Amino acid sequence: MSLPPIPIRKIIHVDMDAFFASVEQRDNPDLRGKPLAVGGSPSQRGVVAAASYEARRYGVHSAMPSRTAVQRCPNLILVRPRFSVYREVSDQIHEIFNRYTDLVEPLSLDEAYLDVTENKLGMPSATLIAREIKDAIFAETNLTASAGVSINKFLAKTASGINKPDGLTLITPEKAEAFIEKLAIEDFYGIGKVTAQKMHSYGIYTGADLKKLSEVELIKKFGKTGSYYFRIVRACDDRPVIANRIPKSIGAEESFAEDLADRYSMVAALEELADTVERRLESNGTGGRTVTLKVKYGDYQQVTRSKTLNESIKTSHEIMKVIQTLMTATEIEQRNVRLLGVQVSSLDCDREEQEYVQLTIEFA
Repeated sequence: MSLPPIPIRKIIHVDMDAFFASVEQRDNPDLRGKPLAVGGSPSQRGVVAAASYEARRYGVHSAMPSRTAVQRCPNLILVRPRFSVYREVSDQIHEIFNRYTDLVEPLSLDEAYLDVTENKLGMPSATLIAREIKDAIFAETNLTASAGVSINKFLAKTASGINKPDGLTLITPEKAEAFIEKLAIEDFYGIGKVTAQKMHSYGIYTGADLKKLSEVELIKKFGKTGSYYFRIVRACDDRPVIANRIPKSIGAEESFAEDLADRYSMVAALEELADTVERRLESNGTGGRTVTLKVKYGDYQQVTRSKTLNESIKTSHEIMKVIQTLMTATEIEQRNVRLLGVQVSSLDCDREEQEYVQLTIEFA
């Protein structure tokens, strides 16, 4: 099956390097070069929100219980998060983005997509723009960012993670399909551990393996997502960059390296997720009436529980009150948990769609 032509665009994905932890190390010279985690105290059943690269060498990562992090890295320094500071730095970074284009789609405080196909400075090279953005971020915030440059969102996001930290990776149009064919299935954005294992059972380990299957075969094996896999492995991703994007739902979820086995650690993790959802609702200037709890147990069974309210809510405290109720409709008390998610939907504002045009462009 041949695919219809899609617009060729210049997309940059910018991702700050260990953002929260890097801000703390920047502001406190005594923390530089040391294993650091931003998060709650082990005695209060806290959870790691971010880890420095020095801490990651010990296997410390976000969403890990703080007590586990300290066990893995006994000399770990734990710092309480300062979200107001992170938001201020995020505003600085987005101001830099807006010097080049108004088509900026934030994914979180520390990452965003930029469409620079047509940009404010009339620069023909997306790679040069990405380099200038990285240089400006470092000059004005003393923080490093990694950037990926390519023809669509999937490739740009994949590219930004290749040479972290302080990386800049370009995937040109003519190399896009060859790059994806060599990509391990686990490295495909949107393919998690369970799906990767299922693909392995079908003998699919790389993009090249995935590409051998027809769209019909992929739909039979993976449902409607099979169509997405069919397109993405052929470097076809027609999603536009949507400025000030407000999705139909706003949420956060985390998979845990070690299953959570007690209610206290689960509640602590859910509180961190609710805090994240509150920040994302705030940044989008919205609230919502439906709260959903997602739970994946240790055996990979997954359940969701939702409740719709009469009035819109937006604070983590309000979200957690609903989550506590939803927890009683799960088996959280009896079973280990490997993933938790919190989502708010029925938002106060509607998602805006934006159009794009096909252009001939220069990437190098």
